[in-house]
Amino acid sequence: MRRLALIGLAIGVAALLTACGGGAAKPTPTPTPRSTGATPVTRTPTPTSASTTAGDANKGKQVFAGTCSACHGANAEGISGLGLPLWNNDFIKGLTDDQLLEFLKVGRPADSPESKTKVTMPPRGGNPALTDQDLRNVIAFLRTLQK
Repeated sequence: MRRLALIGLAIGVAALLTACGGGAAKPTPTPTPRSTGATPVTRTPTPTSASTTAGDANKGKQVFAGTCSACHGANAEGISGLGLPLWNNDFIKGLTDDQLLEFLKVGRPADSPESKTKVTMPPRGGNPALTDQDLRNVIAFLRTLQK
């Protein structure tokens, strides 16, 4: 009986990690250039046609339901120990659509100082098949949840 319980527990943990991208590889850190003593130049990204493509909130709601809801809840209410609530969320409100797109594309490792849950936010929500347009649609949906 104990063996069956352990097998069931192992299957449950594996399913949870798979759904939330726990098995995904951590993003490779970007190398930091060596200092040359020169003053660093801050560059503002130039908008491209991709960055000006608006998302469709209705399509985004469907993508959210199929991917993001595993950790953030069916109604974006959050799931304790996994994903934060996304209603009226200061992090989302504080980012432009382009910044939020970049965040969703790369995710955030569990050990990031900015992580409040200490759970990995996998790139593309753990679904590598999501396109940038899919993510823009999710962003449009998330904007409808902000007050």
